[in-house]
Amino acid sequence: MKREYKDFENIHLMHRNRLDARTSFVAYRDEESALYGDNFNTYGYSLLNGVWDFRFVESPDYAPKNFEKENYLLDDSWNKVSVPHNWQLDGYGKMHYSDLWYNFSIRPPYVPSFNPTGLYRKYFYVSAEDIKNKMIIRFHGVDSGFHFWVNGEFAGFSKGARLTAEFDISKFVKEGENLIAVKVYQWTDGTYLEDQDMWWLSGIFRDVELLVEPKKGIFDFAINTFMKDNYTKSDLSVKLYAYEDCKNRKALIKLLDKNNNIVFEEETNFENKNIKFSKEVSNILLWNAEEPNLYTLIINVIENNNTIETITHCVGFRDIDVDTKNKQFRVNGTPILIKGVNRHDYHPVYGRVVSEEDILKDMLLMKKHNINAIRTSHYPDSPYLYKLADKLGFYVMDEADLECHGFELSTHYTWITDDKDWEEAYLDRIIRTLKRDKNHPSIIMWSLGNESAFGCNFVAMAEYCKKEDPTRLVHYEGDMKVEVADVNSTMYTWIKERYSPGRLMKDIIATTTKPHILCEYCHAMGNGPGGLLEYQELFYKYPFLQGGFIWEWYDHGILQHDENGTAYYAYGGDFGDDPTNGNFCIDGLLMPDRVPSPGLIELKKIFEPVLVEMIDSSSYKIRVTNRYDFITLDHLELNWSIYNSENEIICSDTIYEEIKGIKPYTSKEFAINVEKFNVKVGVDYYLNIVFKLRKENAWANTEHKIATAQFLLPVKKESPVINLTSKPKVIEKDFEYEIHSGKSIIRFDKVLGNIITWSYDGELIMRKGPALGFWRAPIDNDMYILEEWKKQYFVHLMRESTESVVLKETNNSIIIEVDTINSAPNAAWYYESKYIYEVLDDGNVLLSVSGKASGMKEPHPSLLSSEGSASEAMRGLSVIPKMLPRIGLDFEIAKEYDLLRWYGRGPGESYSDSKQANLFGVYDSDVESTHTNYVKPQENGNRTDVKWVRLQSMRQIGLMAVAENSMDFSAHFYTISDLEQAKHRHEIKKSDFISFRLEYKQNGLGTHSCGQDQLEPYRCKFEDFEFKVRLSAYSAKEVSDYIEAKRRYK
Repeated sequence: MKREYKDFENIHLMHRNRLDARTSFVAYRDEESALYGDNFNTYGYSLLNGVWDFRFVESPDYAPKNFEKENYLLDDSWNKVSVPHNWQLDGYGKMHYSDLWYNFSIRPPYVPSFNPTGLYRKYFYVSAEDIKNKMIIRFHGVDSGFHFWVNGEFAGFSKGARLTAEFDISKFVKEGENLIAVKVYQWTDGTYLEDQDMWWLSGIFRDVELLVEPKKGIFDFAINTFMKDNYTKSDLSVKLYAYEDCKNRKALIKLLDKNNNIVFEEETNFENKNIKFSKEVSNILLWNAEEPNLYTLIINVIENNNTIETITHCVGFRDIDVDTKNKQFRVNGTPILIKGVNRHDYHPVYGRVVSEEDILKDMLLMKKHNINAIRTSHYPDSPYLYKLADKLGFYVMDEADLECHGFELSTHYTWITDDKDWEEAYLDRIIRTLKRDKNHPSIIMWSLGNESAFGCNFVAMAEYCKKEDPTRLVHYEGDMKVEVADVNSTMYTWIKERYSPGRLMKDIIATTTKPHILCEYCHAMGNGPGGLLEYQELFYKYPFLQGGFIWEWYDHGILQHDENGTAYYAYGGDFGDDPTNGNFCIDGLLMPDRVPSPGLIELKKIFEPVLVEMIDSSSYKIRVTNRYDFITLDHLELNWSIYNSENEIICSDTIYEEIKGIKPYTSKEFAINVEKFNVKVGVDYYLNIVFKLRKENAWANTEHKIATAQFLLPVKKESPVINLTSKPKVIEKDFEYEIHSGKSIIRFDKVLGNIITWSYDGELIMRKGPALGFWRAPIDNDMYILEEWKKQYFVHLMRESTESVVLKETNNSIIIEVDTINSAPNAAWYYESKYIYEVLDDGNVLLSVSGKASGMKEPHPSLLSSEGSASEAMRGLSVIPKMLPRIGLDFEIAKEYDLLRWYGRGPGESYSDSKQANLFGVYDSDVESTHTNYVKPQENGNRTDVKWVRLQSMRQIGLMAVAENSMDFSAHFYTISDLEQAKHRHEIKKSDFISFRLEYKQNGLGTHSCGQDQLEPYRCKFEDFEFKVRLSAYSAKEVSDYIEAKRRYK
């Protein structure tokens, strides 16, 4: 059954009365005001944000009659809201998150009769002077479509949620007070093109502006730069489009440099309504993301020697092309490497309402983390973002507001994408994007959309872009055969083996005929991403792999409070929304409160623009490589220091001349002048290097670190071996051994073999001794292996069964050997494990824990036989899990011992495939501060490559663990079970003890929530292991941590 289309269901009706898309600008009365740049010194400008009258109805048909009229009386069903807003965040309608599902049946272009609708009313003032000019109302973002009225008269209609819509309302306004009324629809036929991975949020969510523009002024303009003479000159092209015929008018066009010096000024006459102006500019400073040199273009419209209007816009001289021979895209003839992120509009309180201050903070944070590119996923952003990108230096992939992901699950992915009847609707998305943003030098690619398959409508979009703007590249990941796109774009492409069909990076390397980028990769969900380094190494190895955009910048958590007022962040399903993808929206490098995640800290390190390698440690000779694309290292200084594992800086200095003049992708070798120093026994020494800014710039001060490097020096002198001549005292009881060692009393269970308690000088330190553990609180990147772990292998239920406990005495120690079996229910695979405790007489315990991977590791031969008894369902299944969560030791430590110090990587959280940002050193923290407060609780707080760690009480009694080689550790007031059971931060139950873990190996992070799983070197496997550690209890008043850590025994 078909019914008549409504405006918001008519795919051939893009708008009513909407102006053609154009550059976002404001008009000024004179040049001085224009250069000052304040909106309130414009020709006329009013921001219609603020308090509006609002009523929510569940269908457009429930809108009260004549609500748009001035004489309509508001009743109690109307409330006040602050615009811009998303009405769901103000308590209207329903919150809903989904990654790809539409919230209604797929019957394009129809939408449900249940179509939540917001009614808005606001009065605004127009002066007698303003009304003589053009009055333009500009809606920067209304989700998803709207009709509006001025003073009761219908004024316009538009669709396209994240696209600017402008209307000339001159004929509707009057001097004095005016009424604007808007009816906003949550669902339109445009919603079929707006199925992005984000919260479904509705309303007027960006600024509403009232512009006053002269009738004899400029409607639009276009700026282009065309490089020549080896990029020393450029033809500057300026096209002006006036509202009306301009026979007696001319334009005075000026170009100012960054110091506001005049480069040129020239008059030119209009031809009818237009001007086509071109001027050669010499000795230009080029624009790129590393040196965002900007000029200011001033356009004065003049009639009879009077200035009618002044407009300004930045100009960046830059050129974008493709070197087809080398399969690289270039800026100003130089190939660039994209170190980018995907960015959504997001705020934890206001939804998709983001202020200019929020955008600025985020972009400054990006610059500080070595990010040089932004993909506006998956829609155009506020014009302010592009202005900042021009100024601060970012490459922008400007993406159309287009995604049809839900069609994929219908099995007819190209349903509307390859239906020519929808061509106009698709084109509307890219036309409005391109025409608004065309003058920004930061934009290097037009992206046609996201995850919408490929068909004739994308071909039409690409053809439009190439005709309208041949100066930029066209991107679309869905163009998998690269038929119309200028770059080969893929997402989440694996480096190594996949479990489902798909290309690997090696396949792209072997087959691509165009430059390649990853428009999404390294999904930053929860604890992750892991494996960043391996992708970056590929980019440096193969120049036609030109980087990519991490998914994504933010966790999209919604700030909520429980009944006690405790804050937490909600995600999909928390509002009863169904279907939902749960916490899949919590996938950013920034947490909802904009606290950088450990993943962002790691990303900064991986994206560093300077590489340092040690050539000869004896002479401190290093090689410094510049990984910038355009600039030398002249803006940096190198700070070096000799640092040791007792937290001392032996010497340090700052050098500049040695790195001065190092050009992009070139290296220089030189020796650092380090005077000879005394080497302490048992102490490690490092050469630490930090690159800092020499001068403050637009986004950081001189204390900002751009890059770091660290090298262990081969100068260590081993500590002497301690020989003890006495042995501890053993008291045997019915079910335990009580061993007195120095001031320590250690109680062992005779049946199970574990430590029951460990006390020092009468103080309880250890409540429960080391026990092998193989489970961790699942991270988001475990989501696809989790079911296998839990339902096929029961890894989470692995238990220990003691086979034997034997006590032995030597001349200087007590040895307790414990043999166990560690296995899971119904598993034919298991570990034959052994604990060997050697208790010395000075409070030290030498612990060796080993495991032999045993049992059935391969399928029984009957499974391979066609006559075998095994069920068909079992064929092809692995007998053992391909990975284990971890292999480590679990302790319970008294809660008072919450002061941590360790020597290893720090200060932050790290894992085997995400640890480059954390350098070796001695670090102090309390237990609670090592906890990473992920929105959805999961494994966190690990520290890698640790040589020793101690926990200490306020009374300065400590427990230290010293690894024979190295180990990982973590310490929490939360058990693994506590973390796993909690769904939000505030639900974690705090223990009355410290869960302390020493790890032989922990599985890496990977990015398998959407992408590559753990790479081979970072996998914790079912294989033999041996782990040795020394445990000691002591008083820091008697011996320092550093002395205690250096003890060595035979």
